[in-house]
Amino acid sequence: MFEVAADAYVRFMGTFSGPLAGLFADVGLAGVDPTAPVLDVGCGPGMLTAELVRRRGAPDVAAVDPVASFVAATAAAHPEADVRAASAEALPFADAAFGATLAQLAVNFMTDPAAGTSEMRRVTRPGGRVSACVWDHAGGRGPLSPLWGAARALDPAVGGEGALPGAHGGDLTALLGAAGLREVTEVELTVAVRFARFADWWEPYTLGVGPAGAYVAGLDDPTRERLESDLLRELGPGPFTVVGTAWAASGVV
Repeated sequence: MFEVAADAYVRFMGTFSGPLAGLFADVGLAGVDPTAPVLDVGCGPGMLTAELVRRRGAPDVAAVDPVASFVAATAAAHPEADVRAASAEALPFADAAFGATLAQLAVNFMTDPAAGTSEMRRVTRPGGRVSACVWDHAGGRGPLSPLWGAARALDPAVGGEGALPGAHGGDLTALLGAAGLREVTEVELTVAVRFARFADWWEPYTLGVGPAGAYVAGLDDPTRERLESDLLRELGPGPFTVVGTAWAASGVV
């Protein structure tokens, strides 16, 4: 579901994950040695990576993602950063290599979130910080919530993304605590994105990105058209603002 062109992901989620990155970096870098290297786990096309590079400089930033197109896009944008193809569950770095390790909108898609967060702790030095954030899908406050709400109105059997790891308040705190982090805290991060036209919001859902894109792509034409019509009636032709809230948890090694 994420084996797509980097530009497709940027159009789909980048409008929200870009502004989220600044808020999340504030959490993930709090109290961290400003000279220590930092790692972006599940970097995607590099929205958080770009924020970390802006704050720390590319030579002190590393990033990993299992999707080849995302790795290529992030490496091209930040040639002096250490960008590699890798999963969270098997990070290709030595123990205690980083002062901070962050995973933005990635824990919910890890094959094994417990193993992934344990790896994040392993590569972070004592006194360093491990952080993760995930949209509040379970609470209906994520940026995809209008889509999933309309989908369930058409078919109550549609599950959405609320059952994914990290989508409930407290999920990330439990994961980081189980990984051995201390002083774990969890906060809410909220972004608001303005769309000039309904089409600007809707068209990225047709690109097949993530569970939401896969759901839309799997609909027959009449059902997809009805879903689009229901959402247009709900949101209006534009301009309108979509608000997304994420849970963010952070702990110290």
